[in-house]
Amino acid sequence: MRKWVMLVSLTALTLGTAAAQERERLRDLGGSEDRRERLTERRMGQTMGTARADSTLIYGSADKQRVDLYRPASGGRGQPLILYVHGGGWANGSHKQVSEKPAWASRMGLWFGSIGYRYLPEAPVETQAADVGAAIRKARAEAGKHGYDPDRIILMGHSAGAHLAALVATDPQYAGDAFAAIKAVIPIDGACYDVPAQIKAAPFMAKRTYIPAFGSEPERQKALSPITHAGGRDAPRWLLIYVNSRDDARAQSNALSAKLARGGAQASVKGIEGNHMSANRDFGKADYPAQAEVDALVRVVVG
Repeated sequence: MRKWVMLVSLTALTLGTAAAQERERLRDLGGSEDRRERLTERRMGQTMGTARADSTLIYGSADKQRVDLYRPASGGRGQPLILYVHGGGWANGSHKQVSEKPAWASRMGLWFGSIGYRYLPEAPVETQAADVGAAIRKARAEAGKHGYDPDRIILMGHSAGAHLAALVATDPQYAGDAFAAIKAVIPIDGACYDVPAQIKAAPFMAKRTYIPAFGSEPERQKALSPITHAGGRDAPRWLLIYVNSRDDARAQSNALSAKLARGGAQASVKGIEGNHMSANRDFGKADYPAQAEVDALVRVVVG
């Protein structure tokens, strides 16, 4: 029994420090920022894609507090802005890992922005959501310089980024006076829209991700759950994408969609084949299994 307890404790300690160790390893490698991002890309199974940002918005003093902007070939003047929140378990990831999304946005004639934000353990989830909100406010403030419409923003995110996007689009405290500009939300394969339910249902390994992020206090877990706030001042249009093989993502997406719909939002779900990484990596490709639904939602916002 004593050996088993020691093994559990050691496993938890190892998992709890893995993210910090990986960041230190990448820093120690030195070299360019692009090289470090490529190493992270291979480890996470995501891709940076071939597009390169045209400009960068700085919305805070920390290195991660920036938004990379990608200009569409058409110029995108007066068109909506798509803002993406990357995943990484609230402790990792990179806003450089955009895969095919900028190219897809360009084909739609729209600007694309990828939001960087601070991570655990330095920045709790509340701070991360505040970073996303601050990035949205900064993007609106810079709209005149770039030419996109500051009042038509499509917010999307993957995994932990799906949670943050959904939280910011249901709880107005984070985006503040920019909240009304969020016209549509596309969370991709999130499974933490109801944090207490996910922690209760999650297996041992999954809890090692959620407890460090959301703590053990029920009230804090509820406050950080998009489903708690859904039904109030929600963004008006939602498409929640999940991978069919992930029961938790399906259950959480359907539960959030139902509550959004009861509150008056236009919310739908789309289950797709693939896995957690391909659901994000392949987004924007012609054969992406939810692309028709995504494009239809975007066209509604474009008008």
